[in-house]
Amino acid sequence: MSRIQCPAVENIVAAMRRRNYRVFENPNGHDLNLVGIRNASSSANQFDDWLCTFYWFDGIWNLFAFPATTDPGTYYRKNPLNLRGTAIVKPGQYRGAYQVGKHKGYKALQQVGTITVYRDDNRDSELDTTGSTEQGINAINIHRASRVRASTRVDKWSAGCQVMQDPDHFDFFMTLCDRAAKKFGNSFTYTLLDSEDIPR
Repeated sequence: MSRIQCPAVENIVAAMRRRNYRVFENPNGHDLNLVGIRNASSSANQFDDWLCTFYWFDGIWNLFAFPATTDPGTYYRKNPLNLRGTAIVKPGQYRGAYQVGKHKGYKALQQVGTITVYRDDNRDSELDTTGSTEQGINAINIHRASRVRASTRVDKWSAGCQVMQDPDHFDFFMTLCDRAAKKFGNSFTYTLLDSEDIPR
């Protein structure tokens, strides 16, 4: 598996500010920034991206980075659930798009606001982000893969969702989200960046 090194949090913040995205930096801590970082590979069926969360506390950024996929697995690229094609989240910032809710019966971040997705409709193993886009609520949740072990391949774990590889990482992530929801309200903004757009 070829995964890019997770960028330094200062570089993630710089990339967000360059695009005039909101960076949450309440000094009371746990005001979470949720950021996906997509690998440049268009053919992976592996957890070669990052899902990061960070917050400002005591004068520093506190960053936690988890191996994840921001792309649908090969199975759903070849067998899309939607006639218009498989959903691939378009890079951008989606304000208030998530809340602590459910995914297939367990606690996860549930999409409640509009997200823009590409529709990959050529049913091959390559990601296609040059076709049509649409905006809506399409159950693009943030969840885990297996509940018992770190998964090695994406396959059916994602039809467009943002999915963490390791269930222990995901449990810790949800603990952070629960704390943030209690302090700041049950609303989360998600930002997706291409790795190539983050300074090194």
